[in-house]
Amino acid sequence: MTRLARALSVLCGVILTFSLLAAPAAARPAGCADGTVPLTAEEARLDRPVPGGTASVPAEILDRSGFDGLTRAFTLGLCAVSSGRIAGSYAEATGRLLFESAVARAQRSLTIGAALPSDDDRPLYWARLALTRALRQWTPSFPHTASERATWEKRLEYASRGLTSSAFRPLPGVRKLMISGFDPFQLDAEIRRGNPSGAVALALDGKILTALDGTRVQVQAVVFPVRYPDFDQGIVEDAFRAALARDPDQVTTISQGRPDAFDLEAFNGRRRSTAVPDNLNLWGGGLPTAPAVFPNVGPGPEFLPSTLPMEAMSQAEGLFAVRINTSVREIPAGGTTPVTRPDGPTPGSIAVDGGGGGYLSNESAYRVTRLLTETPSPPAGGHVHTPVLDFDADNFETITDPVFEANRAAIITQTTAILLAGLTASPAA
Repeated sequence: MTRLARALSVLCGVILTFSLLAAPAAARPAGCADGTVPLTAEEARLDRPVPGGTASVPAEILDRSGFDGLTRAFTLGLCAVSSGRIAGSYAEATGRLLFESAVARAQRSLTIGAALPSDDDRPLYWARLALTRALRQWTPSFPHTASERATWEKRLEYASRGLTSSAFRPLPGVRKLMISGFDPFQLDAEIRRGNPSGAVALALDGKILTALDGTRVQVQAVVFPVRYPDFDQGIVEDAFRAALARDPDQVTTISQGRPDAFDLEAFNGRRRSTAVPDNLNLWGGGLPTAPAVFPNVGPGPEFLPSTLPMEAMSQAEGLFAVRINTSVREIPAGGTTPVTRPDGPTPGSIAVDGGGGGYLSNESAYRVTRLLTETPSPPAGGHVHTPVLDFDADNFETITDPVFEANRAAIITQTTAILLAGLTASPAA
């Protein structure tokens, strides 16, 4: 998307918001929300402080990023929505406005006063949840069905994650790279967490990068939820099937992995195998001794290899080591007990963990690399795990600190170098 198109997208969202707010006062009820409507586990965290604290961490993140104004405008504007058609358009336009605003914020270098650094991914996450909470508790003045409401919510979700704005521009001589990141997760243990893979997606979406050899690369990015139901319903396929139709030169899923190093995952497994819940506190259905095939995934083998040029990518320099991870965990053919294999799977085995484990990061990689098997002349594809993004060891309260910020910036810089190293080593589409 061009800068002009992005500006027009933002402008359309603003115009729609203010046109709704400009409706005559008599046409707008004094209130249109039902606070008794149950929230999701994610939305309920919007009011959560750090342990022992009283102030909401998400509220401070929204205030210090400026995104609280967008969420308030959306909530007020809902009261003026008079039909399901307008509701869907309003939800999608606001979601698009949020994502484009998050990208624009991430790609500017200026941080003023108490504002959070521009490369912080957390404002997008918490603003989206504030929007979905408002939409969930909205009481429309017109008849509607549960199915219609679900459609409005999906349109907001997809637009606010970049899925409706991921088309590559027709730029001769510029190669194309499609990437994905993830929302923050495990927030019940640490409400302040961010996810560097989401920060990478925002920092690179829509950019034209130049590799060391002069190759120009256009990037499009999406940010996935850490929620099993969304994966069950095909959000990964929706994002990457559309991207593959546009002939990218490389596709790469990205997530947060282990401390202190990048991992280039050599093998992606077909099953879920962890008891770790998602952001809705839901379990994926698999355990190491009984790994479960993902719902609604097409036919494919137990393990699929990365086709990224990992050797070239592992040479990208930065603060952290870059490892090629060839290990998997499997149940060998004829066996019942999971076994870790350092050099990849053995014939006839059942997948327990891909290189990236048995959680949603591995699943995003498998679903994408499986799509590649259906694609004529597929691009290179695979998964990159970033280092874990931690706070200063002495920081238990504040929502940011110099260590947290410096490591996030270093991860973004080195991930960019890793991706460009892969792209320049991959054949053109």
